[in-house]
Amino acid sequence: MADTDFSLNKRDHQRLWKDRVVRIAVTCGGVGVLGALVLMFVYFAMVVTPLFSGAKFQANQATVTIPVNHVNAMAVDDYGQALFTFSQDGEAQFWSLTQPEQSAMFSQKVAEKNALIANMPIDYGWFATLDAIHHFTLLKPKFSYKITSAGRDLKPELITHHYTFNDINAVARAFTFSVNEGEVSLATYRNDGSLTIYWGALDEAKLSYHYRFPIVLDNVDQLLFTPDGQTLYIRDRNELVVAERKGNKFVVRELVDLGGSQQGALVTDIKLLAGAYSLLVSYNNDQVSQWFDVLKDGQRRLQQIRTFHLAKATRFLLPDTYRKGFYSFHDQGVVQNHFTTSEKTVLTKHIESLSPLLATMSNNERYIVTWDGKVASLAKISNDYPEVSFSALWQKVWYEHYPEPQFVWQSTSASDKFEAKFSLVPIAFGTLKAATYAMLFAVPIAVFGAIYTAYFMTPKLRRVVKPTIELMEALPTVIIGFLAGLWLAPLVESHLTAVMCLLVILPLSTIIAGLIWTLLPNDWKRFIPNGLHVVILMPVLVMVTWLMMSNSQLIESALFNGDVRVFLVQHGIDFDQRNALVVGLAMGFAVIPTIFTIAEDAIFSVPKHLSDGSLALGATPWQTLTRVVLLTASPGIFSAIMMGLGRAVGETMIVLMATGNTPILDWNIFEGMRTLSATIAVELPEAAVGSSHFRILFLAALILFAFTFVVNSIAEWVRQRLREKYRSL
Repeated sequence: MADTDFSLNKRDHQRLWKDRVVRIAVTCGGVGVLGALVLMFVYFAMVVTPLFSGAKFQANQATVTIPVNHVNAMAVDDYGQALFTFSQDGEAQFWSLTQPEQSAMFSQKVAEKNALIANMPIDYGWFATLDAIHHFTLLKPKFSYKITSAGRDLKPELITHHYTFNDINAVARAFTFSVNEGEVSLATYRNDGSLTIYWGALDEAKLSYHYRFPIVLDNVDQLLFTPDGQTLYIRDRNELVVAERKGNKFVVRELVDLGGSQQGALVTDIKLLAGAYSLLVSYNNDQVSQWFDVLKDGQRRLQQIRTFHLAKATRFLLPDTYRKGFYSFHDQGVVQNHFTTSEKTVLTKHIESLSPLLATMSNNERYIVTWDGKVASLAKISNDYPEVSFSALWQKVWYEHYPEPQFVWQSTSASDKFEAKFSLVPIAFGTLKAATYAMLFAVPIAVFGAIYTAYFMTPKLRRVVKPTIELMEALPTVIIGFLAGLWLAPLVESHLTAVMCLLVILPLSTIIAGLIWTLLPNDWKRFIPNGLHVVILMPVLVMVTWLMMSNSQLIESALFNGDVRVFLVQHGIDFDQRNALVVGLAMGFAVIPTIFTIAEDAIFSVPKHLSDGSLALGATPWQTLTRVVLLTASPGIFSAIMMGLGRAVGETMIVLMATGNTPILDWNIFEGMRTLSATIAVELPEAAVGSSHFRILFLAALILFAFTFVVNSIAEWVRQRLREKYRSL
């Protein structure tokens, strides 16, 4: 045979180049998709990662030598530029932190030397002094700035109020006070063991009302008023008396042993946490416990909630101004920051030059000034996300005003003292709940419908049914959610009994209709060809549905004595109009086309020779379906179900419009839920960029992204295993 050389003609060259171009384009497209997924993951991670970072304490940003002995109280402005000091000599002074000088910017004598000094929480800004000759003085520094061409020009001001008393005979040993909405309250403990409380208008020279405790107290180590002046804490070593104002007198509510679980430890100090709902109790064993009121059996009782173990040699605590955390200062320059509800140690830092006797914080929590007896030092604080920790996101947390630890998502409130609650458990649970009920409704209908359409239905009818169901997927989910919220939810509420009965009766009626069909004479069956039985079944289902809905009240009267809602309440089952049942029906309707299309294609794509060979060997159509067709198509059916699950988990508009968006943990089908996707859609436009709320919403998006990726990966792995297992059929 003669040798021949292989060559490509012009047409073959063109096809070769086209194949190469298409292959490169497809490869680039696939790599681009993977790159986009990686970039999305990286972007989400970059936004979320700062949530789990610690605080930064930048010491010695500015220092000023204060030539004053015994500074008892301080305040710093929100810009870290000016410092207010109140000394044991009764001098109130302002100092510049940007231009340190030996002289004060402003000085005023407001009290006698060696007078008692007290202060309210930092964010209230009030200080007070009570001297031996019964002069009570309130003072509040104001850092007023005037913007000029040269920058900020500080105009320090000092607001003062003076009061006198005529009924005091003994010298005060301790006192506390509060200023709230134009009313001032004062509690004094004197040498004779008496405890007297005064109150009156802020702008009057005399406090008009007073109440004297009917018993003599042998010893009082500390007095502490809540800012509203309604609760007074009286501490004697480890014993705490909680007294509440009732009209024109104070009534002892309870006696509390602050020792609690601290066996042998002595209480050294009590402070109010921001918001004044919690007490921080310090012990001499370098531990701090948080206490707040818990409602049990209709009564409030002060209860120990959690304990923090601090570094050694604790000197004093400095509570945050508006968040539920506190700083602790220790010997040898150690400073720590703890956040109570997240139980997170945000900061532990050793600063050699830091050995303070006193500290204060700006209202915006950006600056801390410490005083070591001679020098005041300014530190800059960066502590943006102390409330975020693994326990706060995924474990039960005991919040103030709650009777027990709970999973709570509540990101906003009208109160300035509100503590955001960022537990992801309720909204993650809501996502799974909505997807579960949707899949319970959609999977049987979609898979069984796909089996019938691909295997039993005539080709002519299939060419009508399949495109019709596929067109359902083009229906916007916002329309489905709109109809579910405004039409379906009221319909289900008014016909609840009928709807619940239909969930059972419709499948039974389908089986009964099939049994009746098998009993009909063969002569009658000839009028309906094989594959068109659905034409008979559809009127039956419509008739059953109409009968049940039209007789809903009769069924309700027969089964539930006329009112199913009352029956549910009597059995402890709550009912909301927009609930999981509505979401399951609506979202199931949206998921059915996805599952049906992929499953039907998988079943219809089973090679014809497999089913024909099975039938030729004597197997029945049903045996062929269950032992040959479904096994071969199982990878595609499984992929269809997983695709539907991914669609249900990520659905937003339906769950947003068809539920009450209540983040609760309850599998009750008659109650709503809140999902991750709905939370992102509702709250992200209102979240401050860079805030904890903003980044946690991105964390929710990352969880959805990761869940979808994991589910799809597992689905692909299972599909490949099924394909390998049944490819030999």
